[in-house]
Amino acid sequence: METKTYIAAVRKAADFVRLKAPGFTPQVAVILGSGLAQAVPPLEAAVTIPYGDIPGFPRTTVAGHMGKLVLGRLHGKSVAVMQGRFHYYEGHSMAEIALPLRMLQGLGLKTVFLTAAVGSVREEIKPGHFVALTDHINLMGSNPLRGFHEQEFGTMFPDLGNAYDADLRRQVLEICRQRGLAAHAGVYAAVCGPAYETPAEIRAFRSWGADVVGMSIVTESIPARQMGVKVAAVAWISNMCSGMKGASLNHAEVLELGAKVSGGLRLVLDDFIKIA
Repeated sequence: METKTYIAAVRKAADFVRLKAPGFTPQVAVILGSGLAQAVPPLEAAVTIPYGDIPGFPRTTVAGHMGKLVLGRLHGKSVAVMQGRFHYYEGHSMAEIALPLRMLQGLGLKTVFLTAAVGSVREEIKPGHFVALTDHINLMGSNPLRGFHEQEFGTMFPDLGNAYDADLRRQVLEICRQRGLAAHAGVYAAVCGPAYETPAEIRAFRSWGADVVGMSIVTESIPARQMGVKVAAVAWISNMCSGMKGASLNHAEVLELGAKVSGGLRLVLDDFIKIA
């Protein structure tokens, strides 16, 4: 897709959302990963828009991703919730995956809270735990900024030194502590999937400093930072990775555990939105 065509698609999606929710300017957006459809508290005056109705939005194909954009208010804040995301392994281009976030930024978004199901490469980080991301290692073989250098989206060469905002991360970890939830700070290794990783790959990721591994996040965090949107990212551990003790790699089990951890994440999001 040419850059001008892409920009037009972003604007068309934003115009459509404005028609459905006049005057809505999201202060915070939440993007929900696998199994977390019920993790956000109910929003006041909510407007729900199926992804399939929004011009330019891809189609979700992964179980556990509802494919709905919910707009409303919580604790006096305007909040946009994406119930489900798009993945590189589904065949979408990086530009398509970034389009919803670019659309939300066009509506005025300042802060995004990313979530995802991940595998742990560290014995001490167990299934059901949370990890507030400090950094990432992009092993996806591509970058969502490739080919789109319009000033409207920000600089061609964004600084990712604070890709995952340090202040927001401290707030998230403090919220988890106060709520009695097991939480760590850690580095995310991003792979394109959809196959789970091999034991040799997991050993390599661990040696490079990764703490968790997943198939999303960077496709959203990089364009967010290019556009000046602050990023908080919290992954939940769905499984121990291949070759590790207790490893069990099954997407149905990911969804089952996700339903269980949603309650804890709902509390974290509720507290986070209060202070965001």
